[in-house]
Amino acid sequence: MVDLSLAPLSLSPTFAPDQLTLVGVGPGDPELLTVAAVKALEQADVVAHPVAREGQPGMALTIASRWLQPQQQLLPLAFPMVAEPEPRISAWHEAADVLASQVRAGRRVVLLCEGDVSLFATGSYVQLALRRRHPDLPFALIPGIPSVCAAAAAAAQVAVDLPLALQQEGLLIRPCPENASDFRKLLQSARDGSTVIGLIKVGHRWPWVFEVLSEEGLLDQALFAQRVGWPDQRVAAASDVPPDARPYFSLLLIRQLWPEVLP
Repeated sequence: MVDLSLAPLSLSPTFAPDQLTLVGVGPGDPELLTVAAVKALEQADVVAHPVAREGQPGMALTIASRWLQPQQQLLPLAFPMVAEPEPRISAWHEAADVLASQVRAGRRVVLLCEGDVSLFATGSYVQLALRRRHPDLPFALIPGIPSVCAAAAAAAQVAVDLPLALQQEGLLIRPCPENASDFRKLLQSARDGSTVIGLIKVGHRWPWVFEVLSEEGLLDQALFAQRVGWPDQRVAAASDVPPDARPYFSLLLIRQLWPEVLP
């Protein structure tokens, strides 16, 4: 008789022939996919992946390509990068309908999501559209490593120790504010609340972000990371990044304070 009390507990989703799985593939390095993510990819009949324009592979597919099988069908789903709501809503609805039709045909389907499936993810909008338009459709989510976590880990490779949160500290992950005034308010609020900031989508805002960090004396306390997990990854102190740069796919980790009790 098997003693089930000693059996390992698995909370990973069971992949059925008629199920959709939204898979977080992490920030760039294919080695950072979870075991559950790799299993889902290996078992999939259809691999759906977001693209900004037709004919482009997209970052999520590039990350996951090592784990794909030759016989699998690739299904690009276009999500336009526009400010207007209507094209984006239409794209989410269309994606939900296409994925549902594939699942109802008896196929195992995965939808790739860069980073984590629930953190600033296109897949989250598809998830909500699926729940509203196809409430009977089974689907599961497999989390992925967010870029801010990968950046904190990569910092150690350049001898920078920047834990995202310690003891009673908070952690705020959010897009970069749109102006210097709001950024200063954010920094002050984080200081008051002993909160570390993970600031994503810095990009073209970097010149005035650099200026504010310099005024606040934070250039050497902020970690700059660009294209985390990719072969051309860059991780450095913010002071080492030229103020006139336009660093796409970049983020900042800003720790203004440290707890009193440390090793």
